[in-house]
Amino acid sequence: MAVDVDTVKKIAFLSRLKIEDDSIEATREEFNKIIQWVDQLKEVDTDNVEQLISVNENSIQLREDEVTQGQCSKDILANAPMKEYGYFAVPKVVE
Repeated sequence: MAVDVDTVKKIAFLSRLKIEDDSIEATREEFNKIIQWVDQLKEVDTDNVEQLISVNENSIQLREDEVTQGQCSKDILANAPMKEYGYFAVPKVVE
């Protein structure tokens, strides 16, 4: 599968990328290189390879949830530029 100029423009539009007209050809060539690399990956024999669940071999050690400090909302809100009714206040951004 080869990528043509129209496909590059469509991909740029869908992904909201601004690609200048003078770099469309270079982008097309780069896309085609990526597709060739993916095609090479398809040729790798993975029949006897165990599936990888995680790249980390160690399991995550969980800790108990403990309240270490409480009732300090006044100290936390002291740094807030705006506060209201004991909560952080932020400007309205949605009309």
